[in-house]
Amino acid sequence: MADLAALLDDFAAECADLETLVAPLTPAQWQTPTPAPRWDIATQIAHLTWTDEVSLLAVTDGETFAELLAEAVPKMLTFVDEGAEEIARIAPAELLERWRTGRANLIAALGAVPPGTKLPWFGPPMSPASMVSARIMETWAHGQDVADALGATRTPTARLRTVAHISVRARNYAYLVNGESGPADEFRVELSAPDGTLWTWGPEDAPQRITGPALDFCQVATQRRHRADTALATEGPDADHWLTIAQAFAGPPGPGRQAGQFT
Repeated sequence: MADLAALLDDFAAECADLETLVAPLTPAQWQTPTPAPRWDIATQIAHLTWTDEVSLLAVTDGETFAELLAEAVPKMLTFVDEGAEEIARIAPAELLERWRTGRANLIAALGAVPPGTKLPWFGPPMSPASMVSARIMETWAHGQDVADALGATRTPTARLRTVAHISVRARNYAYLVNGESGPADEFRVELSAPDGTLWTWGPEDAPQRITGPALDFCQVATQRRHRADTALATEGPDADHWLTIAQAFAGPPGPGRQAGQFT
């Protein structure tokens, strides 16, 4: 439970950081296009709002969530986007307050889940810690879209470790959704944290590895930067290829970003 409490604090902090970017915006600025095709800032925040609210439903009302899941299955590729686009139509002030309320309710509900509970989701059931970790990753990633749209530079934090961890754990998923077979052996991943310490995953003697700044790795794995625009280095052809398809998020392969788009 201590780990869950820390993750919930990180989620609250990640949301608060993003709110500092969007709260001062005028209604017209909420319509600023972001790097995500067809999505403006309002749609980005609406997507986070929708997902927080659906997560809350999974935590508190399994029966209603099951009905939502049954509705989603036939049109899974468009279902999530449709939810975000519908919420994005409300006034920015109302959207901002709805996002605040939804995430606060989700944090409270997750904090009250008994240890060992598995929560239903669109994929396999997950623990509360896994659910809030996913919310941290997604909030950070969509926050990057908002920051890019506004020309803002965010200060990296230790919360990136959660994003990086999900990204490493999702390695084989990235191969799967691209119709490829993942390598049998683990990679070594060594990332420089924002405070200068080293975060590592995988066997120390693994012949294939990825090294570089944690920020760069997280941006590539969430497909917010092209790997050519980062300081990441690889050893081994499989590790090098992985960076071209890596994705920390669920769903089909994303379009990613073009090389030189943010240089």
